[in-house]
Amino acid sequence: MRKILTRFGEVEYDIKNLIHFPAGLIGFPTLHDFIVMPNRKEGPLFWIQSVDAPDIAFVLTDPSNFFLDYTVVPDTSERSQLHIEDDDPCYVLTVVTVPPDQNITINLAAPILFSPKSNRAIQIILENTDYQTKTPLPKSKKN
Repeated sequence: MRKILTRFGEVEYDIKNLIHFPAGLIGFPTLHDFIVMPNRKEGPLFWIQSVDAPDIAFVLTDPSNFFLDYTVVPDTSERSQLHIEDDDPCYVLTVVTVPPDQNITINLAAPILFSPKSNRAIQIILENTDYQTKTPLPKSKKN
């Protein structure tokens, strides 16, 4: 087990559980290894914490929690980068932004593809799409 000091305090992690981004994230090409932080609250959002830069963490979510028709299927090159075959599972995640005004948005234009089999992830940019980098979450319907 290893430890890092983060905004969440001292965090202990097993290097076998690291999520590896071979190319980093968009805007953060030197950040390759992250850990998933345990959820303190129930809900669809969770944090990934950089091991390379302990002051950097991102909020992620499964976009299908909010947009039922949102799907991204990895192509052959992306599966190769993830070290997975066609029948291996691949999860789609998106970066969440929570500004001071609490109008939460998610980045549907640049999703993260994650393979639990290899613990590898890549962030891709969807081309020729109407998806936005700051897509507002749908307003919840009150009963």
